[in-house]
Amino acid sequence: MTNDRLYAEATAAWRRQIEGLAATQAAGSQGEGLLRHLLLFGRLLRRVGVQVNTSQMLDLLAALEVVDLTRRDDFYWAARAVLVTRRDDLARFDQAFALFWRNAQARDMPNFAPLLSQTPVPRREPPRKSDAKPGEDKPQERSIAIAEATDEETDSGDEAEETDAPDLIISASPMEVLRHKDFAGYTADELALARQILRDMTWELGERRTRRFRRGKGRRLDLRRSLRRNVRFGGEMVELAWREPKFKPRPVVVIADISGSMEQYSRLLLHFLHTLYQGMDNVEAFVFGTRLTRITHELRTRNVDVAVSQVAQTVQDWAGGTRIGESLHTFNYRWGRRVLGRGAVALIISDGWDRGNVDVLRDEMERLQRNTYRLIWLNPLLGMAGYQPLTRGMAAALPFIDDFLPVHRLHSLAELGDLLTELGAAPRPERKQHAHMSEPGS
Repeated sequence: MTNDRLYAEATAAWRRQIEGLAATQAAGSQGEGLLRHLLLFGRLLRRVGVQVNTSQMLDLLAALEVVDLTRRDDFYWAARAVLVTRRDDLARFDQAFALFWRNAQARDMPNFAPLLSQTPVPRREPPRKSDAKPGEDKPQERSIAIAEATDEETDSGDEAEETDAPDLIISASPMEVLRHKDFAGYTADELALARQILRDMTWELGERRTRRFRRGKGRRLDLRRSLRRNVRFGGEMVELAWREPKFKPRPVVVIADISGSMEQYSRLLLHFLHTLYQGMDNVEAFVFGTRLTRITHELRTRNVDVAVSQVAQTVQDWAGGTRIGESLHTFNYRWGRRVLGRGAVALIISDGWDRGNVDVLRDEMERLQRNTYRLIWLNPLLGMAGYQPLTRGMAAALPFIDDFLPVHRLHSLAELGDLLTELGAAPRPERKQHAHMSEPGS
């Protein structure tokens, strides 16, 4: 929902309640000014990462009827109770509250002198331990600090023209920054926050039509149930029972590269695999460097840190060389028959750097594609400006890939989730290699 729509809906709700609020608190222009600054405060909270929606703003407007606006502490606690729904947002709310009302007080707001004259006494959360280095600010603190510094520079210069709202310049929300930032550039704090975002992700996969039927309102006659139901009528088919097709989610098979060229992405992508396994049914996971290792058993552990630690102990070729063709050969001949049935979707996560035999890679990719409903290749380098799949491994695999997608940031994972959700019961897509297959020896 855009800020303009948020403002419009809240304004409409205010005008329906303005008479009652004006009778108990203030009248006329003061009520309009209070509404304007409340909505601006809601926008500020959204910019710094606190999730505030229209319903919460309307609830806060209703709460003002029983809040004494001359007591700033009462207003603070009412706003915090209504607008903050997560413990992690308390510190951001406190900082945004102090920043916003300090800037608002510096502007022309004569009608709100009683509200702004008192100093708030917010309850601060105790400092938490983090992996940040000494002197390094947390993302949310750095966002507020940028806004404060920008505002001080504005106040020290010439006076700006008067506007209807406090002149605030706020940096992007830490959440929004992380969603569009490359995994390789994460700091320790950002990596911890990204892991939390991955844990909160939900995954749904499009369903496929099976060969089985169930009771329902379909067009297929259930003869056995119909006979049992009509015994009391002497065998006459008076009441008929019907069956409908049964649908199930498609199996998902993930084959991830953990070689040296993928080291900057491997740890976070393992957290992604854990979230995928915990959030979906029938998921199989493999990793490879110079050889293939199945890690499905390790991902069953609920604690993601313990699961990643177990994977690190199981895998023997972590951050080593890359032999994609040989690893896929092992998968096709040892695991393919076990995990690729029932219209499975295969995800390969790799940058395409390969030291093995290119002919082997081409043959195994062709075999893997034939045995899957959809073959998706996720390449972290694809999101970089000017990247082209010119390495011999990537060039050999590309004709057999149904979907070639980036996987370098959280936003790309969200796009992958949308694609998986759209995979319904449609027929298998047309294979691209029929149009792009190169001639033998090329």
